[in-house]
Amino acid sequence: MTFSIAGRCARSGAFGVAITTSSIAVGARCPHARARVGAVATQNVTDPNLGPLLLDLMEKGMSASAAINAVVKDRPFIDYRQLTAVDARGGSASWSGRNILGTHGVAEQRDCVAAGNLLKHASLPRVMTDAFAAHAGEHLAERLLRSLAAGLDSGGEEGPVHSAALIVYHEQAFPLVSLRVDWDDENPIRVLRRLWHDYKPQMGAYLQRAIDPTQAPSYGVPGDP
Repeated sequence: MTFSIAGRCARSGAFGVAITTSSIAVGARCPHARARVGAVATQNVTDPNLGPLLLDLMEKGMSASAAINAVVKDRPFIDYRQLTAVDARGGSASWSGRNILGTHGVAEQRDCVAAGNLLKHASLPRVMTDAFAAHAGEHLAERLLRSLAAGLDSGGEEGPVHSAALIVYHEQAFPLVSLRVDWDDENPIRVLRRLWHDYKPQMGAYLQRAIDPTQAPSYGVPGDP
């Protein structure tokens, strides 16, 4: 009931995740990233605890593969979990337990990893990583969205998706991009793209206001001098 891509921009060092699912508010549970560390998706029957655990291990120097191996070892109910991770060196890794729902698959490439469950076909994650790799010159958020859309166009899930999320972390502890569609009856990925289209021109201004408000542009709202 979910498909996602976690990725790293080799040029900028940014990390991010784009994800969609049939249930509500996927962005509240499943995508995780940390500046200079990595990106993680936790899905299927989700345990949100595993995202920070994986990032903590990668921050200590573990590769994505080693971190996943450490987290899944002897962990209760791990056969219900599907995990992906990308580390600071661009390495990718994944875990799919024996109790993953329906048709499922994973595709690992340099700087990205895609995974899904209850899919129309098991090769869908490879479509997503290929789309990510094909747009290396674009902003990471754009690449992640293109990958998510490619997954939907390739068949998506067995049923309709209803929520979607996009996160990107770059140099700060807070996200450079954090956009969510918690519920949409028609096409949450299309709504998410519209949010990105509206947010992108303002992204730099919000970052500057955090770093140095004296150099930031005006807010452009009534009452702002």
